[in-house]
Amino acid sequence: MTKTIVNLTREALVQAIESVLETYPHHPYQKAFSLDDLRQELIAYVLSRIPNFYVVEEYPDQSVHSTGFYHSPEERWHLEAAIHQGIEYVLCKNTEQVCHHIPEEVDPGLCASNWFG
Repeated sequence: MTKTIVNLTREALVQAIESVLETYPHHPYQKAFSLDDLRQELIAYVLSRIPNFYVVEEYPDQSVHSTGFYHSPEERWHLEAAIHQGIEYVLCKNTEQVCHHIPEEVDPGLCASNWFG
């Protein structure tokens, strides 16, 4: 039988990133991390800074993964702190890409098309 090593941390991390990003403004944070390249960079950044949990499975196609292994408040705080640091790091590192792909939002009332009704 073939056994597969599965990283349980990644699944929990993706959920935690979603929760943390909801606390940030839509522009530019949520928009920036809707770009797959930046999201993957954030995931890699955080995974390299937190403990990872793995399981060996005999039937990986039929697996059910548990994502609740960050039990203590200290573990949860460490995870969220790494996510916050990662968000700032990835945005600073990719400022040009973010500015190019996510233009500044403009108040619709200030657009020339609204000036004349």
